[in-house]
This record gives sequence, C-alpha cells and structure tokens, in this order.
Amino acid sequence: MADQKRTLDWEDVRVFLAIARFGSLSAAARTLGINHATVSRRIQSLEASLGEKLIERRPDGYVLTPAGTRAIGPANDMEASAAILSRGGEDDRPKGLVRVNAPPSLAQAFLVRRLAHLSIEHPGLDIDVATDMRSVSLVRRETDIALRLARPDDGDVIAKPLVELGFGFYGTEESCQRITEGGDLIFVGFDEANAHLPEAAWLTRHFPNARTSFRAYSQMTQAVAAREGAGLALLPYFVGKADPALKLCVLKHNPPTRGIWMVTRRQDKKDLPTRVVTDHLQKIFERERDLFERPN
Repeated sequence: MADQKRTLDWEDVRVFLAIARFGSLSAAARTLGINHATVSRRIQSLEASLGEKLIERRPDGYVLTPAGTRAIGPANDMEASAAILSRGGEDDRPKGLVRVNAPPSLAQAFLVRRLAHLSIEHPGLDIDVATDMRSVSLVRRETDIALRLARPDDGDVIAKPLVELGFGFYGTEESCQRITEGGDLIFVGFDEANAHLPEAAWLTRHFPNARTSFRAYSQMTQAVAAREGAGLALLPYFVGKADPALKLCVLKHNPPTRGIWMVTRRQDKKDLPTRVVTDHLQKIFERERDLFERPN
C-alpha cells in the first residue's frame, strides 16, 4: 500500500479513533452519527493515505494492527488539537466538553451534586459524568478525567492522590443489635459479575462462613438494601454517612482503605476546560476530606 499515500483527511482519523475505542463498526457509526458504509470507506481511505493496514477484523470485533497501534498517539494528538481549535480563541473562559469517569458510588453520591453547578458558573463548559467499574482508557480518549481507586499504570498521564477512602459496615439499628447479641452475620454484597472487586474479595476472605442475603451491582443499591434490613453492607464512609437510617457497626475485622486518584493526560495539562474541572475536583476533595474518614 506504500505507493498509494495521499493527503490525510481528519474525518478519516475521527472514524479510526472511534473504531479503536469501541471495537466495532456499529458502535463507531452510532457514536459519529454515520452509517456502516461510511465507516468502512473512511478506514479504507485512511489506510490508503498512510500506506498501511491499521485495523483487522476478528470474530470478537476489530483490533489494531501494529501500524494501527503506532498511529493511535498521533491520532489522539490531532483530536486534542481539533478540540482546542473548536473552542475558539484563548481567553479566560473555559469552553467545550470535559468528560469525567468515576466508580458508580463516587459519581452518584458525591460528584454529581458538586460538579453540576460548574456548567452554570461557566456557561461555555459542558460536563459529562459517567460511571464504570472498569478502568477506562485516557490514552484512547474514552474520558478526559478519571477518578480511580488504585494507583494508575497508564502511559503518559498525570496522577494525583486526592484522599484515602475508608470503609465501614453499615446496617439498621436492629441489624447491628442482632450482631452485638451474637446473631449470625448476614451481609449485603456485590453481584457475581463484580465478585472480583477488592471490597468483595476482602469480605469473602475475612468472613467466609457469613451469609450474603442480597447482592447488587453498586454500593448505592447495597445501601438501600441495608437500610431495608437485608443485612450489613460494606460501604464507603461517604455513602454510609449520607443515610441517617444507617448505623456504623463494628466487627472484628477492619476493612482497609483505598486511595482515590485523579488521572489526566499529560498533554492536557494546559487545556483550560480540563484544568478548571481538575482544580475544582481537587478543592472539593480537600474541603470535604472528613466525609471519607472513619467517624469519631
């Protein structure tokens, strides 16, 4: 294909990035608002421009070739530059979309209320808060800011520790009293799909004979079940403290803490919209640090 090189088209690059992120033509087409035929044509056009095969089709979806992997970095740089240009001239007003990804409980019980007003304070700033149990890729631009419960091992990123996240056992007054009086341990925990998570694994390891009466995907849902008396839920302190119907119960094992890390791409450190959101996040975690700590 080396003799077929031609001028690069940015629209071809956009399609390439979408397939690289989502792994399918249908998802890329849906995201970009185009049809499958256009996606295929754009990829063929980009491969002809670069003179290399970038994507291969396999039974489980599309994967990058070695050339495609090499192209991801420059393609991301093009996307970042295009985003900056679309925001207009540089001034002191942040403009454009900033995507924030965080675990479900952190997003739902803490972030949303504290980020929502930023789009009012800065009329040109749009914020997208998404939740995901998996670690989304900043390199592939699946998000702009990621809040994670483990030290990141991505490539060229900036990772800042925000707070230590503490956990406790929460239940109703009656549930806690039953345990104090020697009753059987009954827990509310994660569903089977999320049994690998550190909190779920720790609970199984330290209380192997306890019954789990109710299982759910998120800690917010587990908190509701605990409030209804289904059992004790191992919850982040900021979730348990937010519900006056839940009481902190002390058991023989103390769950470990986990660090909350804010992760951004190094190349975005001077991007004004991203910086406005990261500065705000750092301030709110510093200001409300006690929410994540064990109650006195």
